[in-house]
Amino acid sequence: MGKVSELHKKWSKDPKYREEYDKLRSEFEIARLLIKARTQAGLTQAQLAERLQTTQSAVARFESGKTNPSTSTLKKIAQATGTQLKISFEATK
Repeated sequence: MGKVSELHKKWSKDPKYREEYDKLRSEFEIARLLIKARTQAGLTQAQLAERLQTTQSAVARFESGKTNPSTSTLKKIAQATGTQLKISFEATK
């Protein structure tokens, strides 16, 4: 388990941390899926940026969750990584 995972596990015991994390869950999930699509395509951030005609720092911001990509950007990322974009709504628990 990585250091970040260990910290998350430790901090998750704090109700306030869990509440704030849950508010950002979808952003974290988008970032995780972007990283997964890029790495499975065998691309670096710079290579993906070139395909998207943007900068490596823009890709890094998407992957960090600091910037939320638009639907059109998500479509471009899917095309650039050879994946298919699927968006869904699921019932909350």
